[in-house]
Amino acid sequence: MSEIRFQEKEYNTDSLDAGLWKKIINLLGNQKKDLYWLFVFMLLVAVLDVVFPYLNKIAIDYFAIGKGTQGQLIGFGVGYLVLLAVQAFFVFKFIAQSGIVETDFSYYVRKTVFDKLQVLSYSYYDKTPTGWIMARMTSDVGRLAEIIAWSLVDMVWGLTVMVGITIVMLIVNWKMALLVLVVVPILAYISVWFQTRILKNYRLVRQVNSKITSSFSEGIAGAKTTKTMVLEEQNLEEFNRLTSEMREKAIRAAILSSLFMPIVIGLSAVSTGAILWYGGNQVLFYGLEFGTLMMFTQYANQFFEPLRQIARLLAELQMAQASAERVLSLLEEEPAIVDSDEVIAQYGTILEPKVENYPVMKGDISFEHVDFNYLPEEPVLVDFNLEVQAGQTIALVGETGSGKSTIVNLLCRFYEPVNGIVKIDGVDYKQRSLGWLHSNLGYVLQAPHLFSGTVKENIQYGRMEASMEEIMDAAKLVNAHDFIMKLEKGYDTDVGEGGGRLSTGEKQLICFARAVLADPKLFILDEATASIDTETEKVIQDAIDKVLVNRTSFVVAHRLSTIVNADVILVMKNGRILEKGNHDALMKLKGYYYRLYTNQFNENLQKELLKQK
Repeated sequence: MSEIRFQEKEYNTDSLDAGLWKKIINLLGNQKKDLYWLFVFMLLVAVLDVVFPYLNKIAIDYFAIGKGTQGQLIGFGVGYLVLLAVQAFFVFKFIAQSGIVETDFSYYVRKTVFDKLQVLSYSYYDKTPTGWIMARMTSDVGRLAEIIAWSLVDMVWGLTVMVGITIVMLIVNWKMALLVLVVVPILAYISVWFQTRILKNYRLVRQVNSKITSSFSEGIAGAKTTKTMVLEEQNLEEFNRLTSEMREKAIRAAILSSLFMPIVIGLSAVSTGAILWYGGNQVLFYGLEFGTLMMFTQYANQFFEPLRQIARLLAELQMAQASAERVLSLLEEEPAIVDSDEVIAQYGTILEPKVENYPVMKGDISFEHVDFNYLPEEPVLVDFNLEVQAGQTIALVGETGSGKSTIVNLLCRFYEPVNGIVKIDGVDYKQRSLGWLHSNLGYVLQAPHLFSGTVKENIQYGRMEASMEEIMDAAKLVNAHDFIMKLEKGYDTDVGEGGGRLSTGEKQLICFARAVLADPKLFILDEATASIDTETEKVIQDAIDKVLVNRTSFVVAHRLSTIVNADVILVMKNGRILEKGNHDALMKLKGYYYRLYTNQFNENLQKELLKQK
């Protein structure tokens, strides 16, 4: 198979993308009402933040100079305390609601991403690094949840406070209000200048972070290879290079953010100083009330506090937008293989199948004039034709890159032909659903994969509603029952992560039992005995002979001794059938298969003789 390189989608917008953030918020679905309530609580807090300085002005200009009665003063004080209590309640509700939104957002986005991963085609996983996907599911989603629940809401609070303060200041004294507002255009320009550069650097940070996550994931998965090949130093050098690159880009982004804040603080100090100078003169010489000056001083500080917060939040949003872009790029990824609307209407989708409409599969297979390539300039199959009768075993033999695995991938509809048709039971398999095909498919790989859990649970994945008796029958059929019963807890034994507590042969037998339990009509064995010893191979070969009875099966084989009983052996070369027939017929030809089989037989005979010595 030609290598398909992963290429991450590039984003080039230099400012905050409102459309993108709208899509992110829409991911909350029915939970958006929690976000709306959060905004309501923040708006009420903001309104009260604007009200209190004006109440302080009244207290100074009216009550402090002896105006008003004692009863009015008491009423004013009680009202002030009530508003403080109300504000405290709204602050409590805001914090609690933010926690709910953050948790719900993480849950629903990760669920949505996971659902998307279930329907994406095999080709997506073929080209996309696991670490890239994990980074989207973990750090990027977590960052977005935090931004949605806290930062965006803080921005709503800040804007509301600024608008409210502006309205009150303009009504009370428009000249003093202008001393505060004059710096806003300057800050707006500075914000735009900084945000474009901050966003660019945080995009680079997230890209490198994906590479680090991928490298870390591969390092853990390949720990045994690293140890046996003494690759620790090279791995460490590569990891240090990536982390150093991320550190450099993160520091550059942090420096830009840190420069932004002092500029905002400096401008706010200039504005506050101008108010004190102008307002002080007004109080001394022109009869401005002292309470009004105090109100403007408070409003100046309050006005620039949310402005400082918004400056910080803009920097955070730049960083979060890079995460949002990557999460959306995953969610908006379209499956390469999809069913037509007519097929979905009849058979449902993978996640919502209409199993009752699935036709019974017989198992006749035909490839008709099939062309296929992974890359346009590198054809893999050219005008490939093959007829397979139900219940036949087809063995695929040939050198690497000859097209063996491609035939299997096309049969499983992991990929579809560029030209030509694949038929199952005489019908183009595009007229049947992916769910129907895969529910009739048993697939055993060269590297067996088990999930964390018990032996029983791993076998039961073949058919979740299966009883314990059916699970044991499947294990007995593939010669797995005896070794399972010798385990510490039998079928309840934990297999460890990836089945690490079992040998390769034991894992392979459990995979066979899992596939058998599903009772598939099509069986695919992809080098299923290539990674095990000769003794275990005999056990597994016996299991294979039992499993393949009355099932259409395709066997990709390296050890030719395992396919001598196949009904048809296809010798592949450069995407074409070089030789075709059963074992006896191909041996009589004395061609490519004959030479290959004879060489392997002699090698095995030499190994047996060496063992006897």
